[in-house]
Amino acid sequence: MKLPLIPFCKYHGTGNDFILIDNRKEIFAPNKDIIKQLCDRRFGIGADGLILLSKKEGESLEMIYFNSDGNESTMCGNGGRCFVAYAKRLGLITKATTFKAIDGFHSATIIQDGKIDRKQTVMNVKLGMMNVKDIEQNGDFIFMNTGSPHYVVKVPDVSTINVVEEGRKIRYNERFKAKGTNVNFIQVKGDTLLVRTYERGVEDETLSCGTGVTAAALAADYWDLFNIKGIQKISTPGGELKVHYKRVGNNFEHVFLEGNATFVFEGVVEV
Repeated sequence: MKLPLIPFCKYHGTGNDFILIDNRKEIFAPNKDIIKQLCDRRFGIGADGLILLSKKEGESLEMIYFNSDGNESTMCGNGGRCFVAYAKRLGLITKATTFKAIDGFHSATIIQDGKIDRKQTVMNVKLGMMNVKDIEQNGDFIFMNTGSPHYVVKVPDVSTINVVEEGRKIRYNERFKAKGTNVNFIQVKGDTLLVRTYERGVEDETLSCGTGVTAAALAADYWDLFNIKGIQKISTPGGELKVHYKRVGNNFEHVFLEGNATFVFEGVVEV
């Protein structure tokens, strides 16, 4: 029996890459083993995660995100920006949209100079993130939820840190081993925040992490590491992002993640 062919697009947000499938007609039934295989970099398409674009009649667009281990996961900021660019490519939105994710509704705007072509490969997307509160500072780390759980550590030099080894120690320690946490190592250099992230579900360092970059920027502000408040330039191994926010006491509101979402290629795969 011939297997069904599933169209997909590959995108990346500053090196954090995703397989995106238009699932409005429910052509793809989520399966942990299949998703894990599709995300495998040797035996599949290769990606940090897989995203389904869903929409039921009369409802908003919905983003359903799976990590490369095949498990449905919490909010993905870079994935959300790629989701918006993909929706634009499909002709479902123009410049602005609101979509549903596992942590609630997110607004997003495609920022551009002049006309956006439907097939444009790079789009600058500004994505609304959740308000952040209940921030835990304990010694040399800060822990918070920016749509996904994030543990943030200051280090003298992010370029020399063994992200995988040190990240795994925290991700699998007694406190976090059951549900896991993402781990971010940060360093302020001039007016730029340098960030490297170990991601649970990928169980490796990724070139960028949207919710992690957001957590890193807010943690750096919480630690009072910045001279200028409200918008931060972030540098990750995969590229640069911006985080906009307003601090209200020890909480953060009007949080936005901004950066490029890049189309890589499209194809079909037998599932």
